[in-house]
Amino acid sequence: MESRILSSGTNPFSSTGLIQLRNPIRRTITSSIISTKSPSSSSTGDVSGGGNLIWGRQLRSTYLLVDKYNPISSAPSKRELIKPICATSDSAGEAKVGLLEKYPALVTGFFFFMWYFLNVIFNILNKKIYNYFPYPYFVSVVHLAVGVVYCLISWAVGLPKRAPMDGNQLKLLIPVAACHALGHVTSNVSFAAVAVSFTHTIKALEPFFNASASQFILGQPIPFTLWLSLAPVVLGVSMASLTELSFNWLGFISAMISNISFTYRSIYSKKAMTDTDSTNLYAYISIIALFFCLPPAILIEGPTLLKSGFSDAIAKVGMVKFVSDLFWVGMFYHLYNQLATNTLERVAPLTHAVGNVLKRVFVIGFSIVIFGNKISTQTGIGTGIAIAGVALYSYIKAKIEEEKRQAKAA
Repeated sequence: MESRILSSGTNPFSSTGLIQLRNPIRRTITSSIISTKSPSSSSTGDVSGGGNLIWGRQLRSTYLLVDKYNPISSAPSKRELIKPICATSDSAGEAKVGLLEKYPALVTGFFFFMWYFLNVIFNILNKKIYNYFPYPYFVSVVHLAVGVVYCLISWAVGLPKRAPMDGNQLKLLIPVAACHALGHVTSNVSFAAVAVSFTHTIKALEPFFNASASQFILGQPIPFTLWLSLAPVVLGVSMASLTELSFNWLGFISAMISNISFTYRSIYSKKAMTDTDSTNLYAYISIIALFFCLPPAILIEGPTLLKSGFSDAIAKVGMVKFVSDLFWVGMFYHLYNQLATNTLERVAPLTHAVGNVLKRVFVIGFSIVIFGNKISTQTGIGTGIAIAGVALYSYIKAKIEEEKRQAKAA
């Protein structure tokens, strides 16, 4: 590349188009010609004169060695012919980048697909583990432990770079992590006790608990239409529970405690909002939640696990499958939660609401197909009513939030 800047009084070409940089006579003649045609004395490579600044080096705007003020200098050299080829290559690269920018829905759709896919795989693999290893407290610890190891490795390689954490932020995150741990453990206790579809039907009541907490704890008034939309949710869950073939009180109560725990997690999360990105924030919450989950797992299931739990599981499926199942269920748990957070950051509240409802429908449908769970007609109708109620509630809530946002913007 030509690194030397040629002034406007320099003619690199003779009348034949050949380079004559060392001919002082022709340079003098050319200077006199240019002085009559160019009123400006700025250099051709100057940025203000149309030159390009690449990596701190100034280049001519069209050809490397063509003086724009000299009509005699019109014969391109071999070096100049390379320029259009390079430009074509750069344009192709820009077109590829522009495709993603022009169609962001493709990227968002991929995020949604991966979120649903990982969630379904997690629920199926999680339930299969409980069929031969019914220890939900220990499995909950494994979920979080695998995620924590994943986060530590990601930090170590700088993907992403670890965000700093001070004492004040830690105090704000501890209640969030405690609620996250309790909700996670009780969800797993419910998954181990009843059918996956039934647990997710009970967890459809979570909007009801969120609305109640907002009204009676945070003092935020809830519109009557929003309360009215929750009626089919309560009705549908009640219908499904009365005729659910796998119903037992442990699974039902655990799912209800999970709903309450995640409701309080949402409340504390609002107070713990910081400038930390969602990836780092979820990593810190996972680390703290792991410390909350360890004591009950050791106290409640530790003795049984050491006596017969591990040995029975290994005898049924083998050491390799047992360890690999625990590892992959932990990876799917962490990745689907992380992808859910990243996905919901890319979409509007209404899309977020619809996405959550569709996710629950996918999980319930796939669990029934994979495990062949028999459900009564009333259970199926009740589940459908509950899901429809959640969809209606989510739609109304999203519209209210959008109206508030527009009012603030105005």
